[in-house]
Amino acid sequence: MADTFEGKKHGAEGYVYNCYGKLKYLKYAVASVVTLRRHDNHRPVAIFCTKEHADYLNKPELSPVFDHVFILPEKNRSITGFKHNVCDFMPFEKNIYLDGDIVICRNPDRLWRSLSAYKFTATGNHSADNFFGGPKGIGVVKDIFLGRRKRTLKRFGITYLPRIQSGFMYAADYGKAKSVCDKATELLSKKTETHFRSRTEEEGRSEESCEWSLAMAMAVLEMQVYPWFNCYESVQLDFIDSFTEYDPEFESVSCLYYTNKFVYNFRGFPIRWLQKLLINIFTIFPGKGDYLYVTPYFLHFGWYHQKEPFFQLADRIWSRLNADDESG
Repeated sequence: MADTFEGKKHGAEGYVYNCYGKLKYLKYAVASVVTLRRHDNHRPVAIFCTKEHADYLNKPELSPVFDHVFILPEKNRSITGFKHNVCDFMPFEKNIYLDGDIVICRNPDRLWRSLSAYKFTATGNHSADNFFGGPKGIGVVKDIFLGRRKRTLKRFGITYLPRIQSGFMYAADYGKAKSVCDKATELLSKKTETHFRSRTEEEGRSEESCEWSLAMAMAVLEMQVYPWFNCYESVQLDFIDSFTEYDPEFESVSCLYYTNKFVYNFRGFPIRWLQKLLINIFTIFPGKGDYLYVTPYFLHFGWYHQKEPFFQLADRIWSRLNADDESG
């Protein structure tokens, strides 16, 4: 039965999801938790969702999926509404926040131990590329030529801009989490004073991004990001079909990982032949083509053109749980 969250702690360590909108988003979160239980069946999982979704989770076939179901206030039913306010959604002493389009690939015990050094963090790189929060096409050249990124940093009194990937976030201290949330909210309200573009301008996106504002907030507050790309200990990696070896149920996952960041960044190119050409060109030089295969803790289906295998997995899991097969 769903309740309103009142700040009570429900355990030492646990996972937190949020869900609103069409029923398919609940389906994705359910599928993610099912893959989580392959590797961690003792830490509790909470979800903050709408009453409509909570009613579905009340059905006998779905009720065991989440340990705690809380109603998500309407004002928080957006990307920024939730992630800029995670301080208000901390049902455990230590909380890992996961997006619904994530498959868990390995036992996270070692990850939990490493997170004990942090009070708040999110996966990211210590230096953001020029595309982060900016134009995704040729327009980025104009930003570089005009020095817009540099002016943003100077205007807000910071000397570097990290890259945040908020599919994974962690909070273990209310005060630290609130300071980041408040600062991110403030910075988002000043978007016109920055070089950042609205994510709603991208194909398939209908909500504003929380990531550049979180990144700036963590830089202002001198808070460390958790390494996004960290070889064998990578917390999350992107699912790219041509870079991933996997079975249909994603029980065995191995991701191609180039040790050179510049080369690895070609993974997202949607045109396969161009991707291969660029990689072949830039790996001519010694060391640039070094690679390994990695099983990350979390496999994130964040790329819009790479989501179909996850959708298929979610449909199968939903069907096996005997839930009503509705698309929402």
